[in-house]
Amino acid sequence: MIGAIVSFSAMAVAGRALSSDLDTFEMMTYRSVIGVVIVVSMATLRGNLGDITTRDLPRHAIRNIAHFAGQNLWFASLTLIPLAQVFALEFTSPLWVILLAPFLLGERFTLRKFGVVLCGFIGILIVAQPGTTPLSLGTLTAASAAVCFALTGIFTKQLTRQHSVTCILFYLTTMQLVFGLVCAGFDGDIALPTAEGMPWIIVIGLGGLTAHFCITTAMTLAPATVVLPIDFARLPVIAIIGMVLYDEPLTWPVFLGAALIFGANYVNVATESRRT
Repeated sequence: MIGAIVSFSAMAVAGRALSSDLDTFEMMTYRSVIGVVIVVSMATLRGNLGDITTRDLPRHAIRNIAHFAGQNLWFASLTLIPLAQVFALEFTSPLWVILLAPFLLGERFTLRKFGVVLCGFIGILIVAQPGTTPLSLGTLTAASAAVCFALTGIFTKQLTRQHSVTCILFYLTTMQLVFGLVCAGFDGDIALPTAEGMPWIIVIGLGGLTAHFCITTAMTLAPATVVLPIDFARLPVIAIIGMVLYDEPLTWPVFLGAALIFGANYVNVATESRRT
């Protein structure tokens, strides 16, 4: 989980560093190129290329459209609002899963889950502070990214029932490479990375894969009730990074709202773990 925290934080810093030279579509294009090379190389070395099938291509496409949209919104948010606020709003993604799962996964929506979502929603309001400050574009993009990541998680769960991780990652990288090329080249101009920007592109390309690999591995080694609190340590870490590198203030509403969001998520995970 420490590896995941480092990876996500490094991606945030890299995304902000590249924002002056590349738009989000170009970042995703170059990130996907690195991802394709890594996934195909690892699948070849491990003899898993046969796991890649053409079944469920529409579901792969929907999953990757959601992820592509969410990742672009997340990168955009990094340049619009403080890093701590981006991460706090991102942590609402599991709450959106609770709301969407009855429709997409057939799961029951119980009174306890309603309480979890309500508590998380109060946390969102504290972070966003509607009424005290104008609702910013960055707040909207970060909140929308959380919804897209929730959809990504739901469709990933559906795909894992019939497909290997290699197959899912292959279509994750290749489809989003196509999406990135189409969106980045829509205006007829795809900016090439500079020599100074290339290390940051590598950080983004490696960071996305290593972060999810670390979280998946952590889940196999420890209960979710142990893993989840460590994941929320990303917030104070990125808040300190934002303060040191970008002079972003440490505001109490972000931490209070994030604490409520964390509490709601933790209660849900702990209850489900006991039931299982």
